[in-house]
Amino acid sequence: MNATDAIFYILILIMSVVIHEVAHGFAAEFFGDKTARHAGRLTLNPIAHIDIFGSVILPVVLVLSHSPFLVGWAKPVPYNPNNLSNRRWGTLAVASAGIIANFCLAFIFGLVIRFTYGLNLPDGFYFITSVIVVVNLALGIFNLVPIPPLDGSKILFSFLPRSAFSAMVIYERYALFVLILFIVFFSDILYPILSSLFALFTGLPFS
Repeated sequence: MNATDAIFYILILIMSVVIHEVAHGFAAEFFGDKTARHAGRLTLNPIAHIDIFGSVILPVVLVLSHSPFLVGWAKPVPYNPNNLSNRRWGTLAVASAGIIANFCLAFIFGLVIRFTYGLNLPDGFYFITSVIVVVNLALGIFNLVPIPPLDGSKILFSFLPRSAFSAMVIYERYALFVLILFIVFFSDILYPILSSLFALFTGLPFS
């Protein structure tokens, strides 16, 4: 991957994680919590959302190391579960909203590729739309992994009984270490899922 392609990947990743976080905020507001709005986080301005490590350093390292799976994150949008009109379903909706937003973006741009392929459009068009699909699929799949602070852990915790709270606290204490280990050693197992969904959405093989 050349430098220009890498910059496009990272810029698209940043905007995708921003949309991911804004979706969390709107889901919380739908259930009655306006914490994200009051914090100025219901905006697509990336400056309000960028996490230096998750949005910049980690993606650059993954690109430079030719990782097959590009992931990252933004600063979590704040919300107060005590303000939710339905705490259980509201928490589940907030946790799921970012993942759903990423899969929706991947699906929409996948359809664009599917219905325009063969029209002799510029190669740059297909490169950008393909990157949007790939990055958003990667984010959606990655965030389903049940390791805090990823959304998959919040989805999992919303279904667990209160008696599991102490185990959840211990799990969260070591979560960052577990997450780094997963990214370094196990993220490749998500690649077949990514390639299958890319082919399903676009009608083209993933390469």
